[in-house]
Amino acid sequence: MLESCQNAQERWGGVNQLIDRWLQERQDLVKSYAALQQNSQSSTNELHQHFCELLVDYVSAGHFEVYEQLNGEAKAFGDQRGLELAKQIYPRIEAITEAALAFNDRFDNGDCRDNLTVSAELKRLGQLLHERFELEDCLIEVLHKSHKDGVAVAQ
Repeated sequence: MLESCQNAQERWGGVNQLIDRWLQERQDLVKSYAALQQNSQSSTNELHQHFCELLVDYVSAGHFEVYEQLNGEAKAFGDQRGLELAKQIYPRIEAITEAALAFNDRFDNGDCRDNLTVSAELKRLGQLLHERFELEDCLIEVLHKSHKDGVAVAQ
C-alpha cells in the first residue's frame, strides 16, 4: 500500500498543492497503518489514536476539499468523462468512508479490548483503504489528463 501511495505522489505531485498535501496525508496514514499492524499484538492506545486521527483527517479532506475541487475543475474544463466517472465512483468512496468512520468510532469509544477483533477489523479496513486509494487515483488521473489536455488547447 505504501508503494502505491509513493507512486501516486510521483505521478501527480505538483499538479495542485491541495492534492499534494492530501497525498502526503495518505502516505502518513499508510505509515501509521503499517506501524499499527506491526504492533497489533501489543498495540498501544497512542498508536490507535494517532492512526484514527490521521484516518479521520484524510477522509474528511477528501470529502470536504479534494472531491469538491476535482468536481469543480472537471466542470470548468467541460470534462464530462470525469464528471460521469465521479458519479460512478463517489458512492463506493462514501461507503468506504462510512466504514472508516465506524472503525474510528468503535476505537474512540474504547472498544478495542480484544486483539483478535482489532487485528481482523484493521485488516478489513486496510483492504477498504487500498480500494479507496485506487478509486481516488483513478479520479485524479482522469482530472490530470483533462487539465493537461485543456492547458495544451489553451496555449
